[in-house]
Amino acid sequence: MKHLLSSRHDDDGYPPKPRAMAMAALMLCSLMAVLDTNIVNVALPTIADALSISSSDAIWVVNIYQLAGACAILTFAALSYRIGARRIYISGLVVFIVTSLGCAWSPSLSWLVFFRCFQGLGAAAMMSLGPALYRMVFPSRLLGSAMGFSAMIVATGIATGPTLGGLLLAVGDWPLLFLINVPVGMVALVLTWRYLPVTPGSRIAFDGWGAVWSGLMFGGLVVGVDELRSAEGSRWMLWLVLGVVSAVLFIRRQQRFDNPLLPLDIFRSSRFSMAAVTSFFAWVGQASAFLSVPFLLQGALGYSPLASALLFTPWPLAIMLSAPRAGRLADRFSPPLICTIGMMIFILGVISLALLESGAGWLDVAWRTALCGLGFGFYQSPNNRELMGSLPRQFSGTAAGVMASVRTFGQSLGAALVALALSGGLLAMAGGEPVVLALRVAVASAVIALVLSALRLRAPRE
Repeated sequence: MKHLLSSRHDDDGYPPKPRAMAMAALMLCSLMAVLDTNIVNVALPTIADALSISSSDAIWVVNIYQLAGACAILTFAALSYRIGARRIYISGLVVFIVTSLGCAWSPSLSWLVFFRCFQGLGAAAMMSLGPALYRMVFPSRLLGSAMGFSAMIVATGIATGPTLGGLLLAVGDWPLLFLINVPVGMVALVLTWRYLPVTPGSRIAFDGWGAVWSGLMFGGLVVGVDELRSAEGSRWMLWLVLGVVSAVLFIRRQQRFDNPLLPLDIFRSSRFSMAAVTSFFAWVGQASAFLSVPFLLQGALGYSPLASALLFTPWPLAIMLSAPRAGRLADRFSPPLICTIGMMIFILGVISLALLESGAGWLDVAWRTALCGLGFGFYQSPNNRELMGSLPRQFSGTAAGVMASVRTFGQSLGAALVALALSGGLLAMAGGEPVVLALRVAVASAVIALVLSALRLRAPRE
């Protein structure tokens, strides 16, 4: 990490000392936003019992957090140009802290879902603008390393979330999962207020209708994809129609409005467009494989929940180790080349998991999950660097919004495909065991990402 604080006479961005403090602020905020999903997951049965609600109703405590964020990502990115990225980011942090208190004090599911919705909006404000602020804080020559560090923080939250949640539930009741955000959030608030770069706003008109269509587009598509998990009714179709119609209206609005929410001209950059599309398919593959592994370990291989959790841990740990190193390599060598190698490793890891046989030992499982994490870590950081670095600095907020949007929708689609495979919904189209079929879906999506990434190797640099 020492090289992240190195200095040269021609550096843009922050000098080393304030850079370190800004990095600490961004790290704390990202960690809280990611942890707040994973910590709550393990507490859903406890929350359901405490509030006397069904398990299916308790799922909304997680779903509304993710859905609210998905609907608002592009809106926050656009507002950052009018109000300033720093103000949006700090406002999101304040909302996150206040609503954490509200969640802890909620007497019913309705109140808890209400506060979780706004907590998700606060998290989205931070996560959607974090990469843009990294680009302002760090010199251009260290952008890949910064993206690698950001990926490491997210992986840390994924790896430690369930364990931390279990420890907090062991010493207290479920409100403690939300109250822990308050002291950590106050420290982050002091750091962000003092060290994040001041970004002036402008008087440009805000695309209000664009924000409406954007929210309905992502909300409809995310909920529609999620509803595919249910075999009952046709609600999924209604949600998907809403999402598609809103997407058409959103695109038409962006073409006609002088200051659009998402300037479509940015997609004329082949580097940016290819990085965004590649990222989408990579996240579908990652989510599909990530969610399939627990079912593989506990079902086909017969491991206990505790043992499967331990055997699953090498995946995020490998991302933590590989992402910063891959980002550093991307500052020196071709990011698409490193992405392509990383995706090849990831595919080999998923295929090796699908080939596991009953009775496989813990070492056989552990090196395969680690291989998946190693590959995705080497893919993610360089691709994020390519996506963020392919546009001029003044479009950093928009690039960060697109990056967060494709990640969110890719993860949602991957989760829905796994649910379809496990429920037998895809068995009519392909044979095989449900879990193995889900892993095949992950491989197929990752292969698309691999091909797209490899095509970039022959494309001229802009």
